[in-house]
Amino acid sequence: MIIERNFSEFVVFKEDSILSALNKINSSKARLIFAVSESGILEGILTDGDFRRWVVSTTNIDLNNSVESIVNTEFQSASIDSKPDEIMKLFSHAINIVPLVNDNFQLVGVALPRQSKCEIGEKIISEESHVFIIAEIGNNHNGSLETAKKLVDEAIKAGADCAKFQMRDLESLYMNQGNNMDASSDIGTQYTLDLLSRFQLSDADMMDVFDYCDERGIIPLCTPFDLNSLEKLEKYGILAYKISSADFTNYELIEAVAATGKPMICSTGMSTEQEVVDGIALIQNTGAPYILLHCNSTYPAPFKDVNLKYIEHLKKLSGGLVGYSGHERDINISIAAVALGAKVIEKHFTLDNLMEGNDHKVSLLPEDFSRMVKGIREVEEASNSILKRELSQGEMMNRENLAKSLVAIIDIPPGSNVTEEMVGIKSPGQGLQPNKKAELIGKTLKFGKRAGEFFFASDLGIDVIVAKDYKFNHTWGIPVRYHDIHEMRKLSNLDLVEIHLSYMDMELDFSDYLKKPMDLDLIVHAPELFAGDLTLDLCAQDETYRKRSIKELQRVIDLTRELTSCFTRAKRTRIVTNIGGFSYDRHIHIDKRIFLYDLLEDSLSQLDMAGVEIIPQTMPPFPWHFGGQQFHNLFMDADSIVRFCKKNNMMICLDLSHTKLACNFFKWSFTDFIKKVGPYTAHMHIADARDVDGEGLQIGDGDIDWNSLWALIDQYAKDASFIPEIWQGHKNKGAEMWKALMRLEEISSNLLKKQG
Repeated sequence: MIIERNFSEFVVFKEDSILSALNKINSSKARLIFAVSESGILEGILTDGDFRRWVVSTTNIDLNNSVESIVNTEFQSASIDSKPDEIMKLFSHAINIVPLVNDNFQLVGVALPRQSKCEIGEKIISEESHVFIIAEIGNNHNGSLETAKKLVDEAIKAGADCAKFQMRDLESLYMNQGNNMDASSDIGTQYTLDLLSRFQLSDADMMDVFDYCDERGIIPLCTPFDLNSLEKLEKYGILAYKISSADFTNYELIEAVAATGKPMICSTGMSTEQEVVDGIALIQNTGAPYILLHCNSTYPAPFKDVNLKYIEHLKKLSGGLVGYSGHERDINISIAAVALGAKVIEKHFTLDNLMEGNDHKVSLLPEDFSRMVKGIREVEEASNSILKRELSQGEMMNRENLAKSLVAIIDIPPGSNVTEEMVGIKSPGQGLQPNKKAELIGKTLKFGKRAGEFFFASDLGIDVIVAKDYKFNHTWGIPVRYHDIHEMRKLSNLDLVEIHLSYMDMELDFSDYLKKPMDLDLIVHAPELFAGDLTLDLCAQDETYRKRSIKELQRVIDLTRELTSCFTRAKRTRIVTNIGGFSYDRHIHIDKRIFLYDLLEDSLSQLDMAGVEIIPQTMPPFPWHFGGQQFHNLFMDADSIVRFCKKNNMMICLDLSHTKLACNFFKWSFTDFIKKVGPYTAHMHIADARDVDGEGLQIGDGDIDWNSLWALIDQYAKDASFIPEIWQGHKNKGAEMWKALMRLEEISSNLLKKQG
């Protein structure tokens, strides 16, 4: 059982509307709320079941009525002073939360049968939260206030959530009153007392360090080794307590800490299985919030003794959150503990492993602690809670390139029934997967197939959107390649085409495909990848790499000038370019990105751009380059884009999918972004986006609010052209592309109707 004193998520005022109460119920895992008066007196309870029963029984449903009118006034409650076992008796299959009241019947707490989260200051530790990482400084400051503050600074730089210290009242703690000169003491005790007597911070210095942590924005915690130290820490107002392994059987101290009502993080090292079980029972009986840490209290702990899978067992024993306190060498075990479910990681932290004191030898240096934090965050990211297998964006790209498809091996007239002899399995994987062959055999084809063409989902009888003429108040077009430009342009009333070049296309004679001028405008999308695995990067700090990138882009420019003559509406053809600025292992700090923009400007100055216009494309935080994910650094944030455009008198290609991903990742306002960069937008790529790397999704399948967005586009980028750029939208005669245009047309039409 847990007694939760921070219970605002469960409470509404009795005068609040039923609708506001419903919103609280929906956000509460307990599926209920308590209605209180202005003075906090508990007036009633409302569960989602109570609400449903009210809806069924009433003929006048008004959600604006006060919640007081429908709450259940017959409910179970307990006194805040009740013994835990008395409260436990109130739980049942129907009651999973018990309100706790004082003598005035004011709601002062709630009792829960088990703990789902633990709050330390503004940090919430739960199964869904980030791992709470503790830099255990302990006494590694060696009694120096200056060193203690330096350790705090380094812990912050390394990514710790918490800097933890230790406090002992040696006189009350030791039988010999902490006399380090006691000749009768064992050698080990003498050694420990000698270190502690010399290396403890004074009480005043300890409180100074806590204040310093608050100023720097890191949570200070402390381990009290005795009741006197606990009293001092309580007077200071420490947010939570750590119980050391040495005190897990010290019930007097645990009960005193629990009585504060603050969270306890308890290490279980040096305890037997029965002592762990008994300790859990004691802590649960107090009702205090707690987290148990698996620990082996050897310094350093041999790997063979760590017994890491005990974390899973400890979680079953406690029914709550667990973590790991590691004393082994290096960082790998702590990272592995996160994969096994640890939500707290504690690791000793020092500035120098050679300093005097036994803890320094098993402590991580700042750079090692930073590596551990990075590893933990990577494991967190990889340990999502999706229980079914889903393809990532990178896997979809590689599946397209490396997998196999069902293809027609002979010409098949429309209306034919598909037979075994008509179907082959060939690479690449751009059509139906081979496991759909049995489903395909016997189907009647609505459209014919030429030998070598892929079969698609539409060939299984699934409806597919076909092209028609569209109406927009923006110039629009579609992405094409040389080989399909004539076929695709005949299908609809497009204004332009955007030719997506590959580096192999650069070697072709385009006149073999474009034999006469077309009444269209032209945009060219420069290749990202060139021969020899060169990913275009005009910001590369390797000068040889950058010079080759400049040379390759100049070739694109020269080709574009020639292509322009084939399009009667084309004047100064725009070239969409991913200009580079990516990194392989992490994002570059924002202060260092200015240098990359300087390199870009220098590269652009070396290009002969007569007759063309380079429009850099906005980028996502994690671009996919042929199945592999990288880190991007430029053309992501609105302010730097606007500065670049103003300084260089340039426009951009606003990729809405890329930009939404960047806004999701950096928690920027997508609306503000569009307002800022809209006036500098010459052309747009239209697709939806999800999370931080799900790009190129169908319109309406991601996170973008298209009704609001299109209104912003019409206002702030009214002269911009666009193409739909749905992932593999060109396949199956552009089926997904036409679907996107259909959805956009409906959105645009509805918007125009609203505007009158």
